[in-house]
Amino acid sequence: MLIGMKLGPFEITLGRKALTDEQLLDMLGGGRETSSGIAVSTATALQVPAVQAAVRTISEAVASLRIGVVEIAEDGTETDAREHPAHALLTGEANEWTSSFELIRTLMVDALTRDAGGLGWVNSVRGEPVEIIRYTPGIIAAEYDADGSGRPTYRINGRPTPASEIVHLRGAFDKSPVTLAREAIGTALVMEKHAARLFGHGARPGGVIETPKPVGEEGVKKMLKGWAISQEGSDNAGKTAVLWDGAQWKQMTLSSVDAQFQQLRLFQLQEIARAFNIPAVMLGDLSRATWSNSAEMQRMFLLLCLEPWLLALEGALRRALFTREDRPRFAIRIERDDFSKVDLSVLAVAINGLVSSRTINPNTAREWLGLPPRDGGEEYANPNTGSSQPGALPARRTDAPPNQPDDEDDPDAQA
Repeated sequence: MLIGMKLGPFEITLGRKALTDEQLLDMLGGGRETSSGIAVSTATALQVPAVQAAVRTISEAVASLRIGVVEIAEDGTETDAREHPAHALLTGEANEWTSSFELIRTLMVDALTRDAGGLGWVNSVRGEPVEIIRYTPGIIAAEYDADGSGRPTYRINGRPTPASEIVHLRGAFDKSPVTLAREAIGTALVMEKHAARLFGHGARPGGVIETPKPVGEEGVKKMLKGWAISQEGSDNAGKTAVLWDGAQWKQMTLSSVDAQFQQLRLFQLQEIARAFNIPAVMLGDLSRATWSNSAEMQRMFLLLCLEPWLLALEGALRRALFTREDRPRFAIRIERDDFSKVDLSVLAVAINGLVSSRTINPNTAREWLGLPPRDGGEEYANPNTGSSQPGALPARRTDAPPNQPDDEDDPDAQA
């Protein structure tokens, strides 16, 4: 059945694939108009450096983390399942033209910028996944039941597709962060244009030319034209102006709004950071950054921003890569430990504490650092106390006479 819709005096036929309003606006090059008069679409939003930085930082941070398949035993312990077909798709190549890093990054970008979220199709042969394909936005359509249950029905190019074959990554709301923050993004776009115009005119405010005698309409036009040619533009900055017949140039002063333009732009960057739930320091705002709070901001970025996306991504991949029967046995796991390696001093203190308390052994710590195991590293011992150090001599018997070796240490006694 053909699907059509009207846009003003035009009628658009969409064929068998139903497009959302967002997809239609992007296709026509438009977007949702804001109170600032700027139409914000996915393409125009990414022209704002703060939005682009937020999307790149979140998507590339998620894609950079190690991901894999684990097998869950009956006692709850998890072991790597590197032999599972899904593991190769997530750690190597998702398909012949897309790496696993590119796939996850693109799914995250779609989820952050498009209301439909990140969508991909899992191609399975005899029940085993062989490739994951992310199509151009709009190829995979998601429709939801009218009963309010939120159950989606998927179509690829109009063809009904089971939900078990679709990777669908969605955010906390029905709309993407870009859509929800379109007013803030529109304001940032207006400020970008204002700054471009300001510096395009030599970063000088406007002024007036006063003449003691009337010059007429034509005289005004010629005077302004000559002034623009000789004075306006960054190439003419600093040149000397020449006026005739007693005319005087009176420069207009900067208003308080113009004087605080930099602070207003900084506030808009912080507003966009709030929309993406990301610390503003990661978008380039270093006004509140110090050496002492950098690690705390990194922890906030992981716990408050990335962690919800990581859990959602693990769930979306698990639904599509495993059958219903295999889901209790297998799971997708994304390692968060890579973030702790950014601050080496914090990582060193944490590892030393875990080894000293015999929670982990030295070889486990070396594995975290990507180092090979060493001899004796499997022993759980406190390296900070002499009697517990690996390879230390056994403790002396309390009943041995003074200045006399233990039997177990005396070769003659043992003989």
